[in-house]
Amino acid sequence: MSLLLDTHVVLWWLADDPALADEIKDRLDNEPDVCVSAATIWEVAIKQAIGKLPEPAGLPELIRDSGFTLLPVGARHATAVGRLPMIHRDPFDRMLVAQAQCENLTLVTRDQNCQRYDVKVLPA
Repeated sequence: MSLLLDTHVVLWWLADDPALADEIKDRLDNEPDVCVSAATIWEVAIKQAIGKLPEPAGLPELIRDSGFTLLPVGARHATAVGRLPMIHRDPFDRMLVAQAQCENLTLVTRDQNCQRYDVKVLPA
């Protein structure tokens, strides 16, 4: 199963946060096809720039260099975002849903609003 990680999942994984279940950590460590969206790196960079996510410095680079497959944002993804129902207002989460749909990925998330879309989800 190919996975796409929601931003909070990537952050929990990097921090070895107990909020992320051990079974999910094991899958992320051993699953051959785990993706992180460029939208996640964009979101983290913005949140660090405005002070909402202070530590650690260089977090966008840590995510980029985490060993997960980087999923670029493309025109097909952007078009799909515009066609999603307005269940979720967060543009980054909407992009992750659209990317998961377009690329036939399973979205790893705890976000209940993301789970309401027609997308495969692995609850985190």
